[in-house]
Amino acid sequence: MEELEKLLSGFVRQTKEILKDSLVGVYLHGSAVMGCFNPRKSDIDMIIVVENSLTHAVKREYMDMVVAACGPGPAKGIEMSIVTADVCDPFVYPTPFELHFSVGHIDWYRKDPDDYVQKMRGTDKDLAGHFMIIKKRGRCLYGAPIDEVFGEVPSADYWDSIWNDIADAEDDIAEDTMYLTLNLARVLAYREEKLVLSKKEGGEWALKNVPVRYSGHIKTALLEYAEGASRVYDADTARRYAGYMIERIRAAR
Repeated sequence: MEELEKLLSGFVRQTKEILKDSLVGVYLHGSAVMGCFNPRKSDIDMIIVVENSLTHAVKREYMDMVVAACGPGPAKGIEMSIVTADVCDPFVYPTPFELHFSVGHIDWYRKDPDDYVQKMRGTDKDLAGHFMIIKKRGRCLYGAPIDEVFGEVPSADYWDSIWNDIADAEDDIAEDTMYLTLNLARVLAYREEKLVLSKKEGGEWALKNVPVRYSGHIKTALLEYAEGASRVYDADTARRYAGYMIERIRAAR
């Protein structure tokens, strides 16, 4: 974790230099605050809160910094969104954002940074989930305390956000088996017990609360998540698991 802390320290320092007085705070969420960060499989998830909208030039400068910071970072790099304070409290859903980045967009930015900065703003339902993690388990890396910046995320908004992430799992699980296997588990844990869990914690919860016929499948997903190496899954079992989980999630509504 020493390398992670070094990267975070540098990221915060440069964020302060670029965003200056507009910066409200930098907040860490995701696996890095939930005890399951794996540099081979995880990204570094952050929300940056600012007072006002940023100019195009500032966004360009900030994006150059973020892309450079991904170089020495974990395999999946940095995922971050910049939002204004007025959408954090009271919480606005779907949540507007000023700028977003993940490594899946890096080629677009490198090819046409002005186009990227111009178009990469809008609303993102995923931010409800990120804000909930920040409220429950997040870490303030710099700036105002979490409870002074982030209001409560209504349960209906959080539910819509996480349901949106797994609604098509029966069709998609073959393409991203580990991610959807563990995400289905943590969505069910929230629906049935109002637990806000990491993917790892969701898988561990499922081993105790889902029929034993799926235990091997869940354990394989947990191993892939922990070790970073791809695993072989039985496609029929994966589809049956997804179907069972979706049916149970719907029944808990």
